[in-house]
Amino acid sequence: MVVIRGVSAREVFDSRKEKTIYVSVKTNNGIFFASAPNGKSKGKHEAKSYRQSLEEDIKTLKKFSDYFSAEKIEEFDDLRRIEDIVNGHIGANSLFALQSAVLKAMAEEQKKEIWELINPNAKKFPRLVGNCIGGGKHSQTGKKPDFQEFLLIPELNLSESFKMNKEIKKKLGFELKKTDDKFSGKKTDEDAWQTSLNEREILEKINNFKIPVGVDVASSSFYKRKNYHYENPMITRNKEEQLEYNSNLIRNFNLFYIEDPFNEEDFESFSTLLKNFPNKLIVGDDLTVTNPSRLKKAISMKSINAIIVKPNQIGSLIEMKEVCELAEKNNIKKVFSHRSGETEENILADLAFGFQADFFKSGITGKEREIKIKRLIEIEKSLR
Repeated sequence: MVVIRGVSAREVFDSRKEKTIYVSVKTNNGIFFASAPNGKSKGKHEAKSYRQSLEEDIKTLKKFSDYFSAEKIEEFDDLRRIEDIVNGHIGANSLFALQSAVLKAMAEEQKKEIWELINPNAKKFPRLVGNCIGGGKHSQTGKKPDFQEFLLIPELNLSESFKMNKEIKKKLGFELKKTDDKFSGKKTDEDAWQTSLNEREILEKINNFKIPVGVDVASSSFYKRKNYHYENPMITRNKEEQLEYNSNLIRNFNLFYIEDPFNEEDFESFSTLLKNFPNKLIVGDDLTVTNPSRLKKAISMKSINAIIVKPNQIGSLIEMKEVCELAEKNNIKKVFSHRSGETEENILADLAFGFQADFFKSGITGKEREIKIKRLIEIEKSLR
């Protein structure tokens, strides 16, 4: 049984050198730490990272420190007691970091891995989803792809997929250097290549490697006044034209995975695309924001067959669990995902395995990305 004796918090920097929260929890078994990532491309229905500000959440956690001392935490669902204390007083990033630190304390006290606290019978490992080339809000170049991510999704075990993704990304760097006269070797926020090529030109290059591929369109980022405003090349597409364009990309490039192909309110267009391509992954992120009520709407409208799970998008690990259970019950694939502003926190791997994720999206290179993938590989090796 974990007895919380105190809680504190401070600022740290994420991979983009932006401030985020780092929470420490003092228990009867020692002190445990966890940090939260930051997202740049956020859905408007995503929970607020902090109630008012990072600084205010830090003050609040310190002020509430003594309130936790009466709580005895024995199992995952006891995290609800933590939520009851801080409900309405801190934001999603702070709640995620706090609950993650408590999970670490619980695992240490019970001499278990974190994933075992969730599901001791977990066996299935997710497929890696690696972002090799980026654009949209994650890219700092002038001319860039409108789509946010171009994804490699090998059908291999974790170690082999990790190796393959790194090799293909390296080869794509050489390809971009040869064919993109503006290519400088710079990386996006997620350590993917930056380029001035558009989505069709990029997909032509990636398709040469003959592995399943996907895209994160992140279409809400270029949707305004009921139209999709592309810049590379400049063209405006309405709702129907966006549907046709996405459909053509799926057909022409044999896309296995397409994330947020429409704006975050357009459940109907998601539904039409899924009806037309039932064997492809039509993935909701900004549409669903790891939120049970948004997922229920997507289920009722048959909008998606896969959902991005970002724990700090909702903050509450209890609500994240509800999302996972809803997805499982309705045969919707779970894609556990990092954020663009990451830390060296690796608990995402344990959460993904514990909740039996189908896919694990954590980039390809960069220490903040690799530390999560390596933790997942470590779990795989421990169960051989």
